[in-house]
Amino acid sequence: MSGSPALIMRLVASAYTVADKAGAIVRRVLHSGELGIVEKTGVNDLQTLADRLAQQCICASLSRHFPKITIIAEEDLPAEEVRDDLSETGQAEEVLSKTCPAEYSELKEEELVVWVDPLDGTKEYTEGLLDNVTVLIGIAYGGKAIAGVINQPFYNYQLGEGAALGRTIWGMVGLGTFGFQLQEAPADRRIITTTRSHSNKVVTDCVQAMEPHEVIRVGGAGNKIIQLVEGKASAYAFASPGCKKWDTCAPEAILHAVGGKLTDMHGNAYRYDANVKHMNSAGVLATLRNHEYYASRVPQSVLHALKSD
Repeated sequence: MSGSPALIMRLVASAYTVADKAGAIVRRVLHSGELGIVEKTGVNDLQTLADRLAQQCICASLSRHFPKITIIAEEDLPAEEVRDDLSETGQAEEVLSKTCPAEYSELKEEELVVWVDPLDGTKEYTEGLLDNVTVLIGIAYGGKAIAGVINQPFYNYQLGEGAALGRTIWGMVGLGTFGFQLQEAPADRRIITTTRSHSNKVVTDCVQAMEPHEVIRVGGAGNKIIQLVEGKASAYAFASPGCKKWDTCAPEAILHAVGGKLTDMHGNAYRYDANVKHMNSAGVLATLRNHEYYASRVPQSVLHALKSD
């Protein structure tokens, strides 16, 4: 057997460096002051120049290296030549140095689906809530999220001028997670993180039925999963069809890599095959521990409102 890293490790290594570059693009657009905001379907569904450029960077860079993978990205962009300065060719040695889990060592490009959210938390980005913003690259095989990369472009921004901005975390099922310190929320407190800008009565009823000691309302699915794995929240509950597969693939892979769980409100797993519909129609319930408890608290009225796929 050759000493060359397995395909999946090379893909994750590329995704790591590409996510890092996309994060730098997101910062650069913000600092330019020209966000180029357009409304896609309404005031809570925005697209900025950062979304567009970051997606071009990610998709062009990965498809150039791995032409047979399927890439599904959030933004509907016209086909056009991508500028050379948006391309990233590097691969993270931090990833390549790890041993590939045996079950993924022989995967082929055409078996993999990459789900991309170039800027998760766009509305918060436009409002200056920068700790909500992430770049998400998730990798699926056999319909399951198996690896994920999350870049936080503005990590440490509260420390002020001169602070080193940004970090990239990643994980793979069967290998583990890297780039952050895993922590659990206090066992004696139920802290629910949920949507900041897409709430309604069904969402609120679901959260309240879980009898939380505290509710944290923030933007971005990637941001909420980071709250789970860093011990700031016990569960992420979003009883609405507003979330998409590109929002959850990378975070789910990282959550699964540390023994957590992400399902719809009925307790069913989502699939990430190339041909699935993009909407997570039955909401999102994610936990690091005690998933069954939170699932058992979901009211029947909420389950009736959210039809499982």
